[in-house]
Parts: sequence; C-alpha cells; structure tokens
Amino acid sequence: MPRVQAGEIQLGWREWGRGDVTVVFVHGNLASKDWIELAAPLFPSGVRVIGIDWRGCGDSDRPKPAADYVNYAMQQHAQDLLAALDALGIEFCHLATHSTGGIIAARMLLMQPQRFGRVFALDPVTPLGMAFNADQIGVFRAMMKSKEVTRAVMATAASSLFVPDSLAPNAVPRFREGLGDIQRLFERILEQTFSVSEGIWIGTPVNLNREWESKELERRMAEIRHPHLVLWGERDGWIPPADLRAMAAAMPDCRLVIVPGVGHSMNLEIPALYAGYFGAWFGGLAR
Repeated sequence: MPRVQAGEIQLGWREWGRGDVTVVFVHGNLASKDWIELAAPLFPSGVRVIGIDWRGCGDSDRPKPAADYVNYAMQQHAQDLLAALDALGIEFCHLATHSTGGIIAARMLLMQPQRFGRVFALDPVTPLGMAFNADQIGVFRAMMKSKEVTRAVMATAASSLFVPDSLAPNAVPRFREGLGDIQRLFERILEQTFSVSEGIWIGTPVNLNREWESKELERRMAEIRHPHLVLWGERDGWIPPADLRAMAAAMPDCRLVIVPGVGHSMNLEIPALYAGYFGAWFGGLAR
C-alpha cells in the first residue's frame, strides 16, 4: 500500500473511486482504512474516497509511545492527518468517520474549519471524549496479550455478525451463517489488530479519558458548524446514545439517526447499508 509523509512519520493510505468530490475516511481505534473495503465499491460515482491509517495502525509508522502517551493523543492524530492531506494536495474535502475517528475529526474541524465540508459520522466518539477507569484500561492490556480476548472484545464491536448467545461472557464468538466476504474481512482486520502499537492499545483509552476530563472540546462543540449526519446502531454497546444526543443538541447543524438491527460497525456488519447512507449524504455533491 502507498504511504504519505506526515511530518516526521509516514502514514499508509488507500484510494477508491475518482471524481471532483473528495471524502477522507478517518477510522476508529484498533482499526485501519480497510474497514470500508467492502462498502467502497458501492459508493456513488464521481466521489473519490481516501482512507488514511493513524500512526500506530495499519500500514503507518509506529513511533515508540511516550511514557504518558501524549504522542498518541487525539490532537496528534489530527495533526498527522492534516499533514497527510497537505502532502496529498487535498485542499478541501469532506469527512467520513467511525468511532474514535469522530473525535479526531472534531479536532481537525476546529483546527482548519475552512478545509472541510460535510461530515458523515458512524457511531462516533463525540467531542466529550470517553471515560475509562483502570479496570477498563486493563481490558486493553489483556487484549494485547491474548488473541482470544481480542477476538471476544472485537466481536462486540460488530455484534450483528455473531450468534447472540456466543457473545455472552466467557463464550467463544461464533459467526452467523452465510457471511462470506464479510467474515473474511473481519478475520483479516482482526489480524491487523494484533500488530498495532502500544500507543494505540493503551494510549487511545488514556487519551480519550483525558478528553473527557478536560471538557475542552465539549465547550467548543457549538463552534463546529459543518453539516453532520450521525448514525448510531441500536445494538452499539460502545457509544452512549446520551453523548450523541448532547452532540446533536450542541452543534448547529447535526442530525442524529438511530439505525435498528446493527451494532457499532455498520461499515463491516452491513456494508451495503453503510454505502447507501454514504451515497445519500455525499452523492448529490458529485452531480
């Protein structure tokens, strides 16, 4: 995969489609640009989509984490992605985000508001951040050491792909029948997860907790005037819907849609549905 210079590091990136409308995909924690791989062929014509891996993920460099993980902060990811857009010659674009990509995008929007248009946010971590206690961060440490634990936790991020009873505590997740390419992609991105930096495993929850405690972005939500379409899967156990309602109420142009029957990762769970929402939000811009 190609890589782009972003300051002192290189980030992996990937492109789908061609057109005058550019949408940049900002993935979530423990993830990569590949999470839209099955949906991307279904995106509307005339739209160019670029996915960029965070530092520490996918095909990007993995800088050694600082003791306090500050070099994996949300602000740092935002600066990396802005530098990558500079290097790719992208002066203006729209954003599609997933999970923790949402709060990274919020920082990008506040840093360079004139550079961005619409935002399509799937189950985003909001500008409020997220609260993680020591026990919850301990789960991430356990995931680092065990593929079985990682599989069990990652399955809850795409819950509709699995037999419900198999997601119970101490059970082994079992795929539903007939998933085909979706199951194969899940297995591949699960393998990618095991190679991310400690700055991602531990640094992300540490830094999201700092965002929660500081309230900096929460106080600035009204400054984010870019049109937002926010989707929340009703089976998402990761993102509190109250946070999304607070975000929709505070931002001047933010619509929240609750989608039944899907979990935290519609882009993996039902790629065609994700592409449908994506096309409805961005497709008209390409005409």
